[in-house]
Amino acid sequence: MKKRNFIHLASLSVTVLSLSWLAGCGGDTAPKPADPVEPKVDATPKTNDAPVAETPTGEPIVIAIAGPMTGSGAAFGEMIRNAAELKGKEINDAGGINGRPVKFQIEDDKGAFAEATSVSRKLTSDESIVAVIGHFNSDCSLAAKPEYNRVGILQLSPGSTNVDVCQGGDWTFRNLYRDDFQGEFLANFALKALELKKVAVIFEQDNYGTGLKEAFEAEAKKIGLELVALETYSRGRTLDFKPHMTKIKAAAPDGVFISGLYNEAALIIKTAKNDLGMSVPFFGGDGLISPDLLKNGGPATEGCYVTTPFLFGTKQETEKASNFLKAFKAMHNVEPDTWAALTYDACGQVIQAIEAIGTDRKAIRDHLAAQNTKEKGYDGVTGLTFFDENGDCPGKPIYVTQVIKEGEGGALKFGVSPKQLLE
Repeated sequence: MKKRNFIHLASLSVTVLSLSWLAGCGGDTAPKPADPVEPKVDATPKTNDAPVAETPTGEPIVIAIAGPMTGSGAAFGEMIRNAAELKGKEINDAGGINGRPVKFQIEDDKGAFAEATSVSRKLTSDESIVAVIGHFNSDCSLAAKPEYNRVGILQLSPGSTNVDVCQGGDWTFRNLYRDDFQGEFLANFALKALELKKVAVIFEQDNYGTGLKEAFEAEAKKIGLELVALETYSRGRTLDFKPHMTKIKAAAPDGVFISGLYNEAALIIKTAKNDLGMSVPFFGGDGLISPDLLKNGGPATEGCYVTTPFLFGTKQETEKASNFLKAFKAMHNVEPDTWAALTYDACGQVIQAIEAIGTDRKAIRDHLAAQNTKEKGYDGVTGLTFFDENGDCPGKPIYVTQVIKEGEGGALKFGVSPKQLLE
């Protein structure tokens, strides 16, 4: 175990951990295919001296985008769709790929295992599709993986962090950390940064919630963080969290760890604070990163800590990230979140491969597999992406954000944390 120091900053600064460990998001329950997204092409002549790109013509290059476009994770899906639309517009406005337009075909897996299985079968049977960006939920990536690997088509997830997602599948990759990394980090953050001694855990019964909980639990035992309560729930079926939180309150924890997604987390926090008067810190994994956590949870979510694979506004933010934020907001009239940034990078990495080697499915997969060092990695909005022999993404950092009010009496937002955990 490497020694870590815990720094309390006087001024608010973003929490960052830059480790080279490996470390997911979970999954509701044939699919309803969404309409393909045809990236917008602006053919208006330019008035400056810059060369005007010709409008791409010919057979479109089709890349599938698979994620929760409807259902309880639809907020994730909206960001994923919007990021792909922006990337497609940028590519097509610049003339496409060798004169051919890029088309993103959006497929809705509803964040559900069975739906994802059906989506994967549909996509692999369509020879026009050259690669798949997705799935988002770990349940869905795990469900779809056997079909993508059987047929031989790239699956690049911008959101699935369960440890097993890339294991045993030569065609499956991800561009973010794994849950063993995230769970270990969260346990250390709770003990050493938040200075908690006794923690209660409430987790969702799916591959994401369970996997992250198990990693957290294992590390907690190693470092002496006491777990005083363990409650579980099912997404979409557990609507009343008062019984769960009553048990947790009775255990008198110093803090509560939520291992699940934003909708349920909002209800859990509201119930604990508004109904039961609990005032301990709440913290959770990256499944909580969504504006809908704040919308649904309201003032009760203020102060909540959340881990995330990427965060705008850090001192490490690059010009690429700043430009993406501006372009996304200009196109969609809303700021991008973590998942938009990761999806944008995933689309860019696949497009880079197609530009280099063409549209052959195996060649695309091999191009990404060859990006196996920092020197060969893809430099994107969320940093450098390169892969190990399993398709996992080592070297990506983990951040902590905190729900704060923007100014006196302002709106809630994911902002900076006054605590920083360094290796």
